[in-house]
Amino acid sequence: MDAHFEYPEYIEHHVPVSTYLLVFGALMVLTAATVAIAFVDLGRLNVVVALAVAIVKATLVVLFFMHVKYSSRLTQLVVIAAIAWLAILFGITLSDYLTRGWLMAPPIMR
Repeated sequence: MDAHFEYPEYIEHHVPVSTYLLVFGALMVLTAATVAIAFVDLGRLNVVVALAVAIVKATLVVLFFMHVKYSSRLTQLVVIAAIAWLAILFGITLSDYLTRGWLMAPPIMR
């Protein structure tokens, strides 16, 4: 008996080449946007805009080139859990880094 009939969740999803080319084109445009943003002085927003573009590019790579978009719900849940765990770790690290000067002892006056 064919395995596709016994286990329909293991049927592979074939993505057309045109989808890969569109994602590749989007990644190239976003890479050019990242380079262009590097030459524009946006003050403190430079980092925010660059990170936003990087997040969009990473999302495209994970969804299409790593096939998470067409994977099972369990795989999608694992990816979401990993991103949530990374956000927790960044939050803990930033909470330490941003509050380092709050509890400093007053300077000694001689």
